[in-house]
Amino acid sequence: MTALARVTAPFAFGSRRAGRLIERNVLVYRRSYLTLASGFFEPLFYLLAMGFGLGVLVGTVPGPDGRPMSYTAFIAPALLAASCANGAVYESTNVMFRLNYEKVYHAVLATPLGVGDVALGELGWALTRGALYATGFTAVLLVLGLMPSLWGLLALPASLLIGLAAGGLGIAAVTFMKSWQDLDKVQMVVLPLFLFSGTFYPLSAYPPVLQGIIQWSPLYRGTHMLRGLTTGVIEPEMIVDVVYLLALGLVGLAIVRRRLDKLLLK
Repeated sequence: MTALARVTAPFAFGSRRAGRLIERNVLVYRRSYLTLASGFFEPLFYLLAMGFGLGVLVGTVPGPDGRPMSYTAFIAPALLAASCANGAVYESTNVMFRLNYEKVYHAVLATPLGVGDVALGELGWALTRGALYATGFTAVLLVLGLMPSLWGLLALPASLLIGLAAGGLGIAAVTFMKSWQDLDKVQMVVLPLFLFSGTFYPLSAYPPVLQGIIQWSPLYRGTHMLRGLTTGVIEPEMIVDVVYLLALGLVGLAIVRRRLDKLLLK
């Protein structure tokens, strides 16, 4: 019973001990903190190139309420959503190294931490990295005056739901991967989601069939939510965004918990 208690968390998704794994990751990254900033610049460059470059040619596009808005303000919340998702997904890929090569979790289970703590701790750390990117990007939007509504102050905590969904699904996918080549499959999913989730064009620009598919994208749901907040257009549909992203994050966490049970306790 004692041995079982050491590898089984008191709750299905972990306990407060998961914070110890987050603390471990903080200590690891303190000597390579510049790598944490890498994923922040990609959406920023897109904002500068597409928003202030192409945006001059595009002019205005229909906003969430149908009224015209600048192209730069239109893509800014979408890139905020992508920034938080990037941070969570990039960190989730590191789980494969810790699991299959570094064997970190095998050592962790020799401590009072359980499998549920490992799952929750890694998701928490992925969410932390996503939150760092989102915080930096939100500061950029405020400086550039791309948050015309006070509702935009809620964009940062709302973006954490995007990181939760991206991190949960990302880590869940990584637990099925066996080699570094498998990580290419992550980009095969992330890039289309980034380009076709209403990031650069209104949903109405796509054919009706494609519109129905895009609305299931977690990045689209996050973009829809953040675009509404930053422009002050609050819609009942945003409740769907919140519930959908939260559900994806919890489903991903449940899969990670079961997969780690199988991989670490076999």
